[in-house]
Amino acid sequence: MRRDDDDVLGRAFDRRLLRRLWEAARPHRRLIVSSILLFPLVSAVELAQPYLLKIAIDDHILQSDWAGLARVAAMYFGTLVGLYALRGVESYLMHLTGQRVMFDLRAALFSHLMRLEARFFDRNPVGRLMTRVLNDVEAVNEAFTSGLFTIVADVITLAGVVAIMLWMDWRVALVTFAIVPVLTAAAAFFRVRARDAYRYVRQCLSRLNGFLQESLSGMTVIQLFARERHERRAFHGLVREYRRAQFGSTIYEAALYASVEGLGSFALALLIWYGGAGIAEGTLTFGALVAFIQYTNRFFLPIRDLGAKYTVMQSAMASAERIFGLLERAPAIVSPPAPLAPRPAAGAPAVEFRDVWFAYDAEEWVLSGCTFRLVPGEHVAVVGPTGEGKTTCARLVNRTYEVTRGQVHVDGVDVREWDLVRLRHRVGVIFQDTVLFTGTVEANLRLGGDGVVSRDEIERAVRLANADRLVETLPAGLAEPLGERGANLSHGQRQLLAIARALVYNPSILILDEATSSVDVESERLVQEAMRRLLAGRTTLTIAHRLSTVQAADRILVLHGGRIHEEGTHTELVRRGGLYARLLEREIDARA
Repeated sequence: MRRDDDDVLGRAFDRRLLRRLWEAARPHRRLIVSSILLFPLVSAVELAQPYLLKIAIDDHILQSDWAGLARVAAMYFGTLVGLYALRGVESYLMHLTGQRVMFDLRAALFSHLMRLEARFFDRNPVGRLMTRVLNDVEAVNEAFTSGLFTIVADVITLAGVVAIMLWMDWRVALVTFAIVPVLTAAAAFFRVRARDAYRYVRQCLSRLNGFLQESLSGMTVIQLFARERHERRAFHGLVREYRRAQFGSTIYEAALYASVEGLGSFALALLIWYGGAGIAEGTLTFGALVAFIQYTNRFFLPIRDLGAKYTVMQSAMASAERIFGLLERAPAIVSPPAPLAPRPAAGAPAVEFRDVWFAYDAEEWVLSGCTFRLVPGEHVAVVGPTGEGKTTCARLVNRTYEVTRGQVHVDGVDVREWDLVRLRHRVGVIFQDTVLFTGTVEANLRLGGDGVVSRDEIERAVRLANADRLVETLPAGLAEPLGERGANLSHGQRQLLAIARALVYNPSILILDEATSSVDVESERLVQEAMRRLLAGRTTLTIAHRLSTVQAADRILVLHGGRIHEEGTHTELVRRGGLYARLLEREIDARA
């Protein structure tokens, strides 16, 4: 069984992951250093306030020195203004750092995902990948704004509190610190249990994202088969599970908070009891006791919030492990270090399969010893029953997938020796389900041709593709915005734009994967005419289920059992009376 990476949950302070986070944050080290340099200053201003209260009480209020009290009050007010100003700058720098690191990580993840091969996306649901790019990166951002920086600031503040309390009266300070061992044990107890609870939260969230993405993308099918009630029940179940997981993690966080609050109150009671006795004996001043109470509150405040900080860091480390695990996952299909520059010899095949074996899973062979070739300018069709590997042939030519055994050659060179960008400019593919992106018609026609393709070339491609009348009917013409996947166009209209895009792309070798099927009757003539213009002078491999669409091909290859079973023109194959003839008879009978 494949390991689910959502089960991964490391320590809240994993040194290896912290080192990777530092590498990601290093370009912004000036911001980080500036934030860290502010921490001691903020702590000093904050910790000066209780001591000013001590001075105000002991030296001025009890002595009825109202002029001196006014000076201390002004100093206290100045520390408040300074503290708020410093905290504002500190918060701004921390959030700016987090946002910039988040931007860098998201950009790196998206760029990396675009380099990964198709097999990776077959095995990883889109919802999970969206969780990586959105939720996990957001969790890492929280590590900077509410985790690491806050913890460093808390440590500096705690150290300052301990130092001042010991300096003022070490005996009274030890009364407060006597509760620390119990506090440490309680924090460790709840931390271990919160870790497992948080793992369950991440698993539930990933499942919920995956289900939501799948349901929204397949909404048409859900409504077609009246499965709304079933999907609603399934969604409610996943949301309920996620709610329970969140509630479980909240219980431990709340329990830790309540424990620290209770222990802090107990320590405060001990302090008042011991300090009251000290005042009665004359070993402690009233102002010093007030200051100790203030410092004790400041001592327990960051510890009280430890649960929230631990949750943030646990989330950040779990997310960082998944993010860097994905970034470390090397693409399986890349350009070779020294790609060859193909120079086709006279008579060399444009495309050639040499004893090709391929399986999507283990050794369940889709192709087994498949061999054929296309000469330059030839139009070859590949037909056969469903599941025989016709589309697989198209995917191997441009290295969407890698052959398991054997070789695929383009212009006499193994596709593994080509530079990937050059190969995919050389070999164009038009799929049955045309993919259009959100944006203008012109942006969809340009795709990778920004700055290279002129407006005249686009308009010429639109005319040749018979898409000019479509563009003219759009309110903004080529500047007309398209919805997601071109949902505001019919299938035939999308196919016309796909043909125009291929003309703009202008590949030497063209693969049509059922590109003319499912076209409405009104658009079929326009599509067929545009196709004839597109195929002129190009080496073409057509993948077809409907045999009526490939009868004009120069050669027809019949794929069966993972290899070429028959080969010839339409007339030759019909006369032979083999598998092609039987498939043709079934198609005619089905139409009748």
